[in-house]
Amino acid sequence: MNYSMIFFILGWIFNFEAAFMLLPEITAIIYQEKNGLAFLITMIICLAIGLPLTRKKPQNKVFHAKEGAVTVALSWIVLSMAGAFPFVISGSIPNPIDAMFETVSGFTTTGASILSDVEALSHCMLLWRSFTHWIGGMGVLVFILCLLPLTGGYHMNLMKAESPGPSVSKLVPKVQSTAKILYTIYLMLTVLQMILLLIGRMPLFDTVCLTFGTAGTGGFGIRNDSIAGYSTYNQIVITVFMILFGVNFNVYYLLLTKKVVQAAKSEEVRYYFGIIAVAIIAIAINTKGMYTSFGRAFQQAAFQVGSIITTTGYATTNFNVWPVLSKTILVMLMFVGACAGSTGGGIKVSRLMILCKSARKELQLYLHPNAVKKIKMDEKAIPHEVVRATNMFLFVYILIFVVSLLVISLDNFDMVSNFTAITATLNNIGPGLGAVGPTGNFGCYSYLSKVVMIFDMLAGRLEIFPLLLLFKRDTWRKF
Repeated sequence: MNYSMIFFILGWIFNFEAAFMLLPEITAIIYQEKNGLAFLITMIICLAIGLPLTRKKPQNKVFHAKEGAVTVALSWIVLSMAGAFPFVISGSIPNPIDAMFETVSGFTTTGASILSDVEALSHCMLLWRSFTHWIGGMGVLVFILCLLPLTGGYHMNLMKAESPGPSVSKLVPKVQSTAKILYTIYLMLTVLQMILLLIGRMPLFDTVCLTFGTAGTGGFGIRNDSIAGYSTYNQIVITVFMILFGVNFNVYYLLLTKKVVQAAKSEEVRYYFGIIAVAIIAIAINTKGMYTSFGRAFQQAAFQVGSIITTTGYATTNFNVWPVLSKTILVMLMFVGACAGSTGGGIKVSRLMILCKSARKELQLYLHPNAVKKIKMDEKAIPHEVVRATNMFLFVYILIFVVSLLVISLDNFDMVSNFTAITATLNNIGPGLGAVGPTGNFGCYSYLSKVVMIFDMLAGRLEIFPLLLLFKRDTWRKF
């Protein structure tokens, strides 16, 4: 284990976190809020740790996949711990576990909250909550790769460990250039959404916060009613961009480079939009009696479907009162998630496609035992390692889900609340059903349950294995 390199990168995590807090600090100055002092104190602490760690670049640059996974997992834990300091120092969320839950929920773009009154928070705290979504959406280490002139063979190992999906590919030969392209697309879509929301006369502060939440597919609202109080136009804009941020960013790159035909061949994206379309129509038909017109039912269905499948977690209506069929569809979408290579969470459409194609292959082998069958996606054969990794991901995913569900059941809440609470946190969704529905929150759970769900949120964002490696003894052996 190359400890010197790991600590070097962790040092940059602290430095960048200090830089990130400049935005809420400026917000505190603009609104003349005392809570800005909490960010200033945290910035000083982060720099006091980060600057000594990054003062000298390590000589040993050997950096394998194991180091990449450990670095990513530790980076996200460190990022979340430091990000929780302002909540605790300011007294906005005085309990450290609650503050950690809120911050992890932000950085992992989950959007699950322990707060019952969001509007009681100051502007700088609200902005920080939403900004954590934007930082965590594309990945903080991907962001660092964009800006730092790092050398060595560890770029790809870091990117693979942090980027969502069964496999990660480079858009261009250099990993750093790939990271820059991804963040450029991310920034362009973010700015475009801000412009469209401002056209809809949404206040500037609300626009910035909600765009951060949409771009990162996070879902922290700044009002107690989430998005319900905004105009239909703004709700539609947010619906469209939630769905767009759930698309594999590689497809946007292909479109920008005028490779339209190649982009159109993406099976994952086609299935992604197909699932969305079917779910919207089904829910709209099922709930049309609850709204003044079918158009209104369609718009509400589109928003909730877009919010759930992309794991954003915004809400415009209390879907707790929807018919059972509609709620069942939403729960199923929680597991599906968005595309690989997007800012969305969940199992991912591509993994489900691989699993379905694997099942079809096994059926064909029963009929034709000697046949040679390859699983293909986008007319390319999928490597056996990817298929094997997908199968193992599903097994470990189910195992973590079951254990987490058993632990939080000790709190003695109803089955629907517990099941959807784990579903919402492990898949980085945000709201569930029952006590943790769109009008509820996670504050009712015990500290033990919250710790379990903190683990689930991190595991869901990091695709499970990087986090689990921290608990394996062999991981920490030196070279």
